[in-house]
Amino acid sequence: MRTACCLFLLTISLTPTVGRSQGTITVRPKEIDDVLVNPGIGFMTFQRFNGDQLNEGTKWTEGYPIVYQAFDRTLENPRHPMTSLAYFRVYWKFIEPLQGEYRWDLLDKALQTAGSRQQTLLLRIAPYGTGADNDVPDWYRALVGKEEKPLVAKWRTNPEDPRYVQHFGGMIRALGARYDGHPLLESVDLSIVGAWGEGAGSDRLTQKTRAGLVDSYLEAFRKTPLVMLLTDEKTNRYGLSKRDVGWRVDCLGDMGGFSPTWCHMCDYYPQAIINFGMKDAWKKAPVTLEVCWVMQVWKDKGWDIDYIIDESLKWHVSSFNAKSSAVPDEWWPQVNRWLKRMGYRFVLRKFTYPSQVKAGGELAFTSWWENKGVAPCYRPFRLALRLVRPADQRILVTQADLRSWLPGDSLYDSAVTIPADAPEGSYELHIGILDERFDEPDVSLAIEGRRPDGWYSLGKIGVQE
Repeated sequence: MRTACCLFLLTISLTPTVGRSQGTITVRPKEIDDVLVNPGIGFMTFQRFNGDQLNEGTKWTEGYPIVYQAFDRTLENPRHPMTSLAYFRVYWKFIEPLQGEYRWDLLDKALQTAGSRQQTLLLRIAPYGTGADNDVPDWYRALVGKEEKPLVAKWRTNPEDPRYVQHFGGMIRALGARYDGHPLLESVDLSIVGAWGEGAGSDRLTQKTRAGLVDSYLEAFRKTPLVMLLTDEKTNRYGLSKRDVGWRVDCLGDMGGFSPTWCHMCDYYPQAIINFGMKDAWKKAPVTLEVCWVMQVWKDKGWDIDYIIDESLKWHVSSFNAKSSAVPDEWWPQVNRWLKRMGYRFVLRKFTYPSQVKAGGELAFTSWWENKGVAPCYRPFRLALRLVRPADQRILVTQADLRSWLPGDSLYDSAVTIPADAPEGSYELHIGILDERFDEPDVSLAIEGRRPDGWYSLGKIGVQE
């Protein structure tokens, strides 16, 4: 008897708990600890895509048109996490080589390739870099004249010249007219001045220029999320005053690489997030961070990977750009811990539903969810139920707004209507989180029971006429 009881308890602990009470079925799925690859979160590839070779050593490329690698149909990234995101950063001169003539083919191919590799694309068009071959477009240089000694070290052209707002801002508006709301465009960096588009000197702008540049993004991208560089109080607060925007930084992990007495992680980012008004921006728009140098440099310098990860989680990071460089072998446990918290992570704790429903009637249910990540999702995914029997299935989409499911517990109790023409009989009841466009599950839950088609089994339900 003692052995039988132990075996029973072991079975209960390894499988979802299902109970029945007066016609109500209660399901308590079992949580899993796997790393999940979900839309919009996690590591990203940089100037590359899933299945491409990584950058070697501690070098990387950026700002130039992507050099596409031969693809062997394998999506894995050796020494780098599998990801749902790709990031493309390109200089203005390559997008608009002739005034008013745009190389949209560069972006079309990047978006198409990302989609074929099960990724969406983050994008920044930087005004210029610091080298001889990454100045502003030649036609713009001819228009404004030879580069003079800049007011700010990382400016290569004066943004207070009204032609800068007219032409750089005009290119951004054209970009938005073509790509705003594109299903494969994850987000756009709100980049306005400075080398690599990082915003150096944005605090020196007049308000007229600042507003003109920021508004070119805000007015052009009303559907696709925007992410501001963490630059200065006036620029960041202006952007937030107009709409929900996220934020990003390009030097996560710097623990003293520029100065023995100052670093981004201790002396800039914690203060700027608060002082620039961005502390709560994560509740409505994503936080996306980029490695300073590459992760191997962090290791070579002896920096504390756990401290860096924990700070990023405190700042509600959704995604991280490691510049398509390898994760140091010894750090995989820490990276996997990071991936299990980055962005959203949904656990269905409890779901109740009636054992019998009527065709044309309602299926009322209760559900308790926990978001064990550090951020919500920012896309309008759809929570749905599915009734399945041989040769018949009915997808019933709820009205849940998953974007409001912040870290912690959420309750969603509602009802869906059973189609009046649903044949009488026994059905399997499934649950899933669907893509915003297609009636297919797009989000993996941190629970057992995932089927090959992405749905999760809840149990049986009867339909009566």
